[in-house]
Amino acid sequence: MLWYCVKRLLRSLGSLCIIIVIVFCLLRLMPIEGYFPNYDKMSAQEIQNGLQKMGLTAPLYQQLFHFFGELLHGDLGVSNIYRVDYPIVRIIAQKAPVSIEFGLIAMAISLPLGLVLGVLMAKKKGGFWDQFGTAYIVFIEAVPIMLIYLFLQLYGTGVFHLGILYDSDKPATAILPVLSLALPSVSGYAMWLRRFMVDESNMEYIKFAKAKGVPNNAIWFRHVFRNAMVPLVQLIPGSLLLTIAGSIYVESLYSIPGMGGLLVDVIKRQDNTMVQALVIVFAALSIFGLLLGDILMAIVDPRISLTKKAVSR
Repeated sequence: MLWYCVKRLLRSLGSLCIIIVIVFCLLRLMPIEGYFPNYDKMSAQEIQNGLQKMGLTAPLYQQLFHFFGELLHGDLGVSNIYRVDYPIVRIIAQKAPVSIEFGLIAMAISLPLGLVLGVLMAKKKGGFWDQFGTAYIVFIEAVPIMLIYLFLQLYGTGVFHLGILYDSDKPATAILPVLSLALPSVSGYAMWLRRFMVDESNMEYIKFAKAKGVPNNAIWFRHVFRNAMVPLVQLIPGSLLLTIAGSIYVESLYSIPGMGGLLVDVIKRQDNTMVQALVIVFAALSIFGLLLGDILMAIVDPRISLTKKAVSR
């Protein structure tokens, strides 16, 4: 188990390093206006001196090694436009709690609803709940998610008279953003749990248990549901971390001061260092979610071999 965790951690770090290199090189192709708050008022000499001071005139490989050295010390650089010369780590530390709060609340709603819907769809295969769940999943998957968010905002504010923008002093204004984050996740959990439970219910040991006269509820919940949750557990950490990171569109739509809205803001302002830092943070969260999912799946079911090549990802 320990050796498996070490190998997966090293592979994840390798993937993250590759992403960092790609993002770093691509951002160096961006216009240099993104490094100066008053670029239009600066002379050519002032611009050159500023680039030299930031180390942007050095060869690319030297800039990259210097950046990795700063990362090892937890330094993501400073903002050049969004908040001039302010450490990016501090900005993220101020924004992250908001995204974490919304993400956890949305997860607390979507996970139980998705599991219940998935169980009902699997047990009542072909029945009302299966048809209802299938229609809901198809709707979520087929309709552009931005259109769904707009409909929620439109009818939520018009019918239920909820605030169109988030206000921390008015808890009711958090309802629509939380629902916007939660509802798409419900379909994902329900779809995968149904699939895993249906596959599990067709296993030979389930047929044998039915032939022995084991009660139907015991079969579904002690065997089918329990075993179907093993592969689903692998998806939960990544989904949780991505939800915590915050939907970029949702936070921007409701003016939520979180990390997702921050990314949209700094892209509009062309703050290159901020964009670079946030993309790396989101990539790190995604990779860490996959790593945590693999480890958690092995913990939930100790029968899973962690050394056979057949099960390696």
